[in-house]
Amino acid sequence: MSLPVLAALVVIGVGMIVAAIHFTGGSRAASLDTPDAARGRFAIDYPNLAIGRVHVTLDRRSAFLEVADGGVGLVHAIGAKFLTRLYGPADVTSLRRSGQSAILVRFSDFTFPGARFEFENSADADRVAHILADPGSGRRAA
Repeated sequence: MSLPVLAALVVIGVGMIVAAIHFTGGSRAASLDTPDAARGRFAIDYPNLAIGRVHVTLDRRSAFLEVADGGVGLVHAIGAKFLTRLYGPADVTSLRRSGQSAILVRFSDFTFPGARFEFENSADADRVAHILADPGSGRRAA
């Protein structure tokens, strides 16, 4: 078989595999449609924690969960999968407002250093900023 024919077969084959994955839902991004979906996903990794209020972001890709012991749970969609973390106030390296209803958070976790999270209203952004901030350290949401 000649090299050009072999190259064409490889390109066509790879293209067909990529198309098959895409059309069967393999490239679909994960989302959190309801607070209960965030609770359920968080409970998979942290089954023994009591969860209070849940604050889902506007784009439905992240949710902050108020945990009974004072920690903050995070469920964040990365591609088709979810990242779940449990943070305390010491894990937040910076926190500031970014617009009317958004916050910019940086964590000391190198696997997820932080992001900008936009909420449906400023009250949710204020509440999440409040539970992430440690009042005793002098760090406040700006």
